[in-house]
Amino acid sequence: MAESDLRDGSRSGLRGGLRTAAGWPAQYWMLVMMWMRSGLAYPLSFALSLLTGVLITGTDFAAVFLMFSHIRSFGGFSLGEMAMLYGTASMTLGLANLLTGSLDRVGQHIRSGELDVWLVRPTPAFVQAVANDFVLRRIGRPLQAALVLAVAVPRTEVDWTVAKGIVLAVSLVSGTAIFAAIFVLGAAFQFISIDSAELSNSFTYGGQQLTQYPLMVFGKDVVRAVTFVVPLAFVNYYPVLYVLGKPAPLGLPSWIGLLAPVVAVAMLALAALAWRGGLRRYRSTGS
Repeated sequence: MAESDLRDGSRSGLRGGLRTAAGWPAQYWMLVMMWMRSGLAYPLSFALSLLTGVLITGTDFAAVFLMFSHIRSFGGFSLGEMAMLYGTASMTLGLANLLTGSLDRVGQHIRSGELDVWLVRPTPAFVQAVANDFVLRRIGRPLQAALVLAVAVPRTEVDWTVAKGIVLAVSLVSGTAIFAAIFVLGAAFQFISIDSAELSNSFTYGGQQLTQYPLMVFGKDVVRAVTFVVPLAFVNYYPVLYVLGKPAPLGLPSWIGLLAPVVAVAMLALAALAWRGGLRRYRSTGS
């Protein structure tokens, strides 16, 4: 494919994406349903895969539970409070991975030339990228996290109010959006460095491992990095601190957790710009 043709195709893809902005949710759902029907064609295999995923992700919290058989608190958090941190971190990553985890393979689609085909279809390339090979069994992680939250939340010593419940619920949405934005940023970087999926994973799966623990146990430099550089602390740590009535670190105001939706919107805007920039830079595989 000639470079000029590809640039024209890329611009057409961008214009087409704008024209179909109102219809992309329906297009996404149609593609997802196609992959879901494929995955559910063998119900027993799907059920076993889902159960395996739940058990594997559950080992993370099992380690926390065993740790508390020898201690009463960790970083100022009780077992119930740690369960809230774990549940929010695991659920937000799980939902983001379910919705956008397929972006990990953008580099593979660039190498194979499949992205060229996406650019000339009426459906935006981004919608095709996130829906491609949708894996329903990934729902195992958020289901397991929801179970932990359902058990932990009533057992935390929190004076629950409607406002705190809303903050916790909104934090799950904003945390999912932040992780999804990181998936998109990682995919956009693959337009520059094709074999860089693991770099994104270090911030998504690695970020989940980090945020399931009280961040102050890692030191102030880490807290500064995940607050002002890669804002993983807004995924769940600051909102949970607000709900639990604990002071924020680094001398930050206690209400900083309320800024999680603002951070999520900023991250999504940055991710959108990065994706559009990656598409503009794309010059095909040369095959």
